[in-house]
Amino acid sequence: MIELTKNQSSPVTSLLAFVKKRLATARDFFRRHEWAMPLLLAISLAGTVVGSLLIGAYPMSFWRAGEITVNLGLPWALPSESSWSLMELAVIQMIRLPRVLLATLVGMALGMSGAALQGMMRNPLVGPDLVGVSSGAALGGVFAIMFYWSESATVALAFLGGLLALGGTYGLAHLARSFEGIGLILSGIFVGAFCISGVCFGLFLADDHQMSRIGHLVMGYLNEATPQTVWLLTVPTLVGGSILMLLRWRINLLSLGNADALSLGINVRLLRLTIIAVVSLIVAAQVSVSGLIGWVGLVVPHCARMLVGPDHRKLLPASALLGGMFVLLIDDFTRVVLRTDVGTGTLTTLIGTPFICFLFWKKKTKGWIND
Repeated sequence: MIELTKNQSSPVTSLLAFVKKRLATARDFFRRHEWAMPLLLAISLAGTVVGSLLIGAYPMSFWRAGEITVNLGLPWALPSESSWSLMELAVIQMIRLPRVLLATLVGMALGMSGAALQGMMRNPLVGPDLVGVSSGAALGGVFAIMFYWSESATVALAFLGGLLALGGTYGLAHLARSFEGIGLILSGIFVGAFCISGVCFGLFLADDHQMSRIGHLVMGYLNEATPQTVWLLTVPTLVGGSILMLLRWRINLLSLGNADALSLGINVRLLRLTIIAVVSLIVAAQVSVSGLIGWVGLVVPHCARMLVGPDHRKLLPASALLGGMFVLLIDDFTRVVLRTDVGTGTLTTLIGTPFICFLFWKKKTKGWIND
């Protein structure tokens, strides 16, 4: 056996050293150019959206799908005489395009909501799932399904349920005098468990049609995407996201603590209520059109924080872009690789749970202390 001398190294060691050096160089570049990471995320999301339109179970060549996609976005860029069939056009325009847009909007909505909640409550273990807002919105959606209400009424009732659930979590944590530690998480678990029990009771009372809709609501399906559901989520996401972006520097001050925020002239109570209302609206719209998509609002903001830092002026858009890409890739895996009706929410929970367990262990339930 030939032993390595002190001046020699194994190929694996050399490769690891090379990768470490390159990562350090890339990290220094992104630190010097703050615009680079958001631009990279935006380009990556755009590429993922286009790539998702080109793949699917329907037999269609890659170039034919690309030609139809270009025609939908830039109709003047191609000749007027089309070489594709009406079936191929319908597959792209009526099936793939709404589903891809809906998955992207779901991820963006949950990413922004989770980042705002974590900044407001100064706790990286907070998300729409753990503070009860998703479960409350699901309970409101179940009530709307039981009474055969319209989609707009479903969003309204889901918004009310999410608002009441988040308010209940916040109030219970206030009674326990614990806004940043394990008390807040336990309060969300208690409220969420109560709402989920209401959903299960709705399943018990539902007929076959209602049971199918409630099942899709619980498992988080995107296979029923339509242009109407896309618009139903687009408006609350754009309006709510714009409000959160306008409040992003105030969320920075709020993440410093109540005392510091008050000393800087921030109306903490009004700001918290505004964020709660906006997040409830966004998550309610998301749940009403796609069901429960688990852990995205918790995992994605933490990953975005590792990329762009804790400043919410960069964290909110980064969380939206990263969230849209994450949910879209999971949905692509579901419809292209698995080719089955496994709910997207089921897979996001399956992937996100180990990450959450690691994050819970790392933070030691200490809230924002370690950031």
